[in-house]
Amino acid sequence: MHAFDYDKIGSKEIKVRRAAEGESLKTLDGVERIMNPSDIVITNGTQPIALAGVMGGHDSEITEETVTVALEFAMFEAVSIRRTGAKFNLRSESSARFEKGINTGTIQEAGQHAAQMMHELAGGTIVEGTAAATSFVSKNQEVSITLEKINRTLGTDIDQDQVDTILNQLSFEHTMVNNKIVISIPPRRWDISIEADIIEEVARIYGYDRLPSTLPVTPSIPGELTAQQTLVRMSRNYMEAAGLTQNISYVLTTAEKAIQYSQDGDQAVKLAWPMSEDHSTLRVNLLSSLLENASYNMARKNSDIQFYEIGKIFLPRKGERLPEESERIAGVLSGLTQQKNWQTESETVDFYYAKGIIEEYFTLLGVNEKIRFEATEKMDWMHPGRTAHIYLNENIIGYVGQIHPNTAKEYDLAEMYAFELNMDLLLNEDREIVTQQTIPKYPGTNRDLAILVEETITHQDIAKIITKYAGKYLTDIQLFDIYQGKGIADGMKSMAYSLSYLNPNATLTDEDIHPSVEKVVEALQEELGAIIR
Repeated sequence: MHAFDYDKIGSKEIKVRRAAEGESLKTLDGVERIMNPSDIVITNGTQPIALAGVMGGHDSEITEETVTVALEFAMFEAVSIRRTGAKFNLRSESSARFEKGINTGTIQEAGQHAAQMMHELAGGTIVEGTAAATSFVSKNQEVSITLEKINRTLGTDIDQDQVDTILNQLSFEHTMVNNKIVISIPPRRWDISIEADIIEEVARIYGYDRLPSTLPVTPSIPGELTAQQTLVRMSRNYMEAAGLTQNISYVLTTAEKAIQYSQDGDQAVKLAWPMSEDHSTLRVNLLSSLLENASYNMARKNSDIQFYEIGKIFLPRKGERLPEESERIAGVLSGLTQQKNWQTESETVDFYYAKGIIEEYFTLLGVNEKIRFEATEKMDWMHPGRTAHIYLNENIIGYVGQIHPNTAKEYDLAEMYAFELNMDLLLNEDREIVTQQTIPKYPGTNRDLAILVEETITHQDIAKIITKYAGKYLTDIQLFDIYQGKGIADGMKSMAYSLSYLNPNATLTDEDIHPSVEKVVEALQEELGAIIR
C-alpha cells in the first residue's frame, strides 16, 4: 500500500505500466533512478510517480501541507519486485513484503480498513468509490493427503480426529474423499501448496517435541578407500615426508587466473551468478593459487618455500552443461633445502631437486620405469631452458621446471621451481607393486665408466641404453661427473657413471660382470657414437 498527495499527482488517473528505456524517477530517498522495461512504474497517466512495489516518488510525497490523500493498494509479481530492488540496491518494507508473498484475498479489505482508520483517527472524509485496474479473484487452493502419508513421514501414530483438530485450529476447511483428506488452503497461507507443507503444519501444531526419535536402519557395509582416495592419501603422505607443506585453496578464481597457467586449453567454466569477480570462474590449474600463497609468504620474509596442493580442476566439455573434473597434484619450491652451519654448506632448490622429488614419487607409485622427461619450450610461464614435459608411456602427464623470471617477477618471487601432474592418468595406469626386500647377504660391486658424447645427448638416453644392456644384476646407475672445457672438443661433453651390481644369491665375480659391461660399451658406441675414455 502507498499513499500519494493527490494534489501533487497532476491528474485524476492512476495507471500502471512497464517503464520506458532510460525513463527516470526521483524516489522518496532523494535518488534519481534510471529505469528500463524490466521495472514496473505507477504513473499519473504519463509521468512515473512511484516505483511499483518498492518505493514511492519524491514529487508526490505526503507532507505536513497534504490535504487530500490517494491510497493505492496493489498486488505485484514477487520475482519482478525482487529484481528491481536488487538492481537499484533498494530494499524497503514494501519490497520485503512483496518478495515474501502477500495475502491476495484481503487486498481490497486492507485498503478500505486504512481509509477507515484515517477517518476515525484523523477526521478525514472518505470519498466514496474505488478505482480498480483488474478483476483478479482470489481462490482457495486444494491440497490432498492421506493420514497414512502423514504418519509415515513423521513417524507418529496420529488418528484422524487429531488431524481434524489441527486443521480446524489452522482454520483450514477439509473433507474426506476416498480416504484422502482434501484441504482448502485460504489465500492468507500462500506458503502452502504441496503435501510436504501440510505435513509441516501438522508437525508444528502437534509439537516437534512429541515426534519420536528414530535412527535409519541400514545394512552394515565394511568401509574401504577407493582407488582414487588411496592414491590421494599416498601422495599426501609422500609429499609431506619429502618436506612439502599442503596448501588448500578455493576452486573459484578470476577468469584470467583460471586459465593463465593451463596446458588443457584456454577455456574455463564461469558461474552464472558469481558472488564476486574474484570468485567467478572454476580453475583449470593449481599453479596460480600456489604462486599467490608463495608470494604472500615471501612478502612476510618466509623465503624457504616448499608447497604442494592436491585438488580438482574443471575442464569444459563441448555440448555438456557440467564440466569434467580432473584430479591434479602441483607444487612450488624456492629458497634453501639445507641451512648453512659449521659442518655443511647451504644448498638451494634447483631443477634437479624438484625433479628428484617427482622421480621418487613415481618410484613409490610403481611407474618409474614408464616415465621419461623431455625438455620443452612450449610453456610461456616456464623457463625455456629449465623445463621438461613428463611422459607416462606416450602421454604427457605434467611438467617440472623453473618458473619463468617474468612470471616470478609478477608475483615478487625469487627463483622458483614448480611441477604439476595429472593424477587421473596415474590412477588408470597399471602399476608395479612395490615390495620390501631383505638385506642382501652377499656383497655387490661397482664399475666406473667414462664416455665422451655430443652435448645434445641426454643422461636419460644414456641411462636407457645402460639399463637395456647391463644385465639382470644391475641395481643402480649414478652419474657422478660431467665435464666440458679444456681438453674436450667443442660440442662434446664427458660423462662419468658408476654402475652398481648385486647378485642376492651369490658373490659376483669379474667373469659375471665383464660381459655385461662390454655389451654396454658396444651399445653406447654404436647407438650414440660414444667414445670410451
